[in-house]
Amino acid sequence: MKVMKVLGIAGSPRKEGNTEILMRTALASAERFGAEVELLRAVDKNVKPCNGCLTCLKTGECVIKDDDMQEIYQKLQAADGIILGSPVYYFSVTAQMKVLIDRMFALYRDQTLANKIGGAIAVASRTGCICTLDFFNRFFAYHNMLVAGMGASGYASKKGDIMKDTRALRESEELGERLIFLIKSIKDSK
Repeated sequence: MKVMKVLGIAGSPRKEGNTEILMRTALASAERFGAEVELLRAVDKNVKPCNGCLTCLKTGECVIKDDDMQEIYQKLQAADGIILGSPVYYFSVTAQMKVLIDRMFALYRDQTLANKIGGAIAVASRTGCICTLDFFNRFFAYHNMLVAGMGASGYASKKGDIMKDTRALRESEELGERLIFLIKSIKDSK
């Protein structure tokens, strides 16, 4: 069997915060089951917002070439599984994650993400995880991806507090495991 690749993209503006902890937990689980994993932080990338020209619907390519999105497109294309994670900001994803999601529209025409496995992670201080997970899962469905369950969510305010949320840590581990189970199932059926 070919190497399984799982790409995680953390949408938090804070490095090494609660979202990243859950992302790393899910990726470590996927790695234990044989995947090659990578974590990208949206905050580390220079990604310009979509300009709404819709050229990508005609050509399959985004007209914006002078940012880090070209590298991200390549990583998305190479991945068998994609985990997207974000803290909850006003019942949705962060601005950093939204810019990336908007730019991924360029992959829709050619169905670049179709049949890849998607997993979602959300962290809130009080409420809104279900809205953020739903946002990610709708993104996966729009791109004809397969979804590894509802996702993992947790509640924490201060940096590192997510470590007290054993349910969130368990859900993240299970998400990584489910992702690999689905990737293997698809690869074995070919």
